Amino acid sequence: MIDPRRLRILRAVADHRTVTAAAAALYLTPSAVSQQLAALEQETGHVLLTRSGRGVRLTAAGEILLGHAHEVLAQLERAEAELAAYAGGSAGEVTVAAFATGIAEVLAPAIARLALEQPGIRLRVRDAEGDQSLPLLLDGEADLALAVEYRGGPGADDARLSVLPLYAEPFDAVLPSGHPLADLPAVSLADLSDSDWVGQYPGNPCHDVTLLACELAGFQPRFMHSSDDFRAVAALVGAGAGVALVPRSALRGMDLKEVQVRPVTGPAATRRVFAATRRGGETHPLIAPVLAALVRESERLPTH
Repeated sequence: MIDPRRLRILRAVADHRTVTAAAAALYLTPSAVSQQLAALEQETGHVLLTRSGRGVRLTAAGEILLGHAHEVLAQLERAEAELAAYAGGSAGEVTVAAFATGIAEVLAPAIARLALEQPGIRLRVRDAEGDQSLPLLLDGEADLALAVEYRGGPGADDARLSVLPLYAEPFDAVLPSGHPLADLPAVSLADLSDSDWVGQYPGNPCHDVTLLACELAGFQPRFMHSSDDFRAVAALVGAGAGVALVPRSALRGMDLKEVQVRPVTGPAATRRVFAATRRGGETHPLIAPVLAALVRESERLPTH
């Protein structure tokens, strides 16, 4: 019989592509992971992994088993949720991995709401960039992720996840006050094709949004400066170092005296935010109220 604990290890190796990275995510030694995978191959009678460069990849048999692993692990999440509901499930801790503006916009207000409506639920927040929260969720280091869509990221149909869309917000153009286009009511991205750009580092979902919007406008942005801190981005723009696209919510409460903020015409640069749980966990009596609170707070946003 297949040990479901070994299915978790198989999924971690499939996610991280190396035994060493999977072991680090699972807080195991690489040798322990290798031993568990060898035992899983003995249980199934199939070779499940093969070397690929410096990493590993699943064989055809491994891919078949991985599909079943998603279903088995989701069913175990549902079982835990039902048992928690049976036991009452009204008190406990939920760990949420979320990016900074998502924390400010919806998660912090949701915590305040839950403190009144569900005082038995304690939230522990982990600040994580929009592309980092899902790995934390899938590795079991978070119970819920507040994340953004990005190219190459898990889709809404990912068998490992249950995804709940929350809100979408536009990116605005941030220009130096003396920029030739700063007096226009709106800015076309194509008109910024010759500008230097200030952006986030590759891998940050906001970098992907900016890159895709500029590609749709017919050009590749010339990134001269990089920072994942939006205040630093605005400061660099204000110093005349370039132009930028910044999510509208990230500009609220920021000192913008040295820049001009304008909506963008043409290809839409949009950040789509969602909440995710491991599939089967969305009905857990501690997690479901948190999801509901996030939805209610999202509906209150002016960008919704």
